[in-house]
Amino acid sequence: MSAFRNLTAPRTVPWWICVAGLLALYVPTVVDLVRNIWSTEEQSQGPIVLAICAWLVWRAWARIDDPSTSAPRPALGWLLVAIALLLYVFGRSQRILSAQTLSVVFMLPGLLLLLRGPRQLQAAAFALFFMIFLVPLPATMVDAVTQPLKLAVSSVATSVLFTAGYPIARTGVILQIGQYQLLVADACAGLHTLFSLEAMGLLYLNVVRHSSLLRNIALAILIVPISFMANVIRVMVLALITYYFGDEAGQGFLHGFAGMVLFMTALMFIIATDSGLRWLAARAGAGSRHA
Repeated sequence: MSAFRNLTAPRTVPWWICVAGLLALYVPTVVDLVRNIWSTEEQSQGPIVLAICAWLVWRAWARIDDPSTSAPRPALGWLLVAIALLLYVFGRSQRILSAQTLSVVFMLPGLLLLLRGPRQLQAAAFALFFMIFLVPLPATMVDAVTQPLKLAVSSVATSVLFTAGYPIARTGVILQIGQYQLLVADACAGLHTLFSLEAMGLLYLNVVRHSSLLRNIALAILIVPISFMANVIRVMVLALITYYFGDEAGQGFLHGFAGMVLFMTALMFIIATDSGLRWLAARAGAGSRHA
């Protein structure tokens, strides 16, 4: 009953008005994302990222809704809301989903500054930052970065499997293993995958909440090579599935399962790297005490 009273208290009325406005604006955008970009294999993580953003806001809600920590900043708040509305109107009129999605990154901070203040905005900072991973990447950036990534992943995967004794060769991003040919697709080694794994790594950092800034920065930087190695392992798994079970298995259900292997491998690498950094920090601390 107390939770219900908190939700229906007079001071929550502005929140409900904002929620109604946000639903009216962004539900059509989410529907378009689900029907278009989020239905592709490269960006199918979109609904998961949206759910994580909602969870992050819910987790920090007690601090976000605390009116005693700081006063509203209406001037900056209205500026951010105006920028968000301009982006939204432009994106909606031109059917540019990236502009519509980017507008929410300005809209929510603006509303927080209007209704609460900077301290409450700081409490929601990571949730708002994480929403950047909802914004579809520009096609020109994806095309410019994806091809070199695919070539590098293909080269490393081919070298490892050839060293292990498998009959494999490579021409560009086409792998020939035994009697089968595989094309390393964007979903297997592209910028979208790197973007998703970086989001997962940053979420891990936020959940474990290390006190050492240096350790957080080091792990955030190391997520990039970790993501690359996870992509290499995914391509190797797909090549081996195709080699042992045939082309239909490689392109069917097991191809989707290889995506799970990618993220599980990346998560294990991140945890192992974090443990290694913790061990190095402990050794360095012990060495300084002995000195």
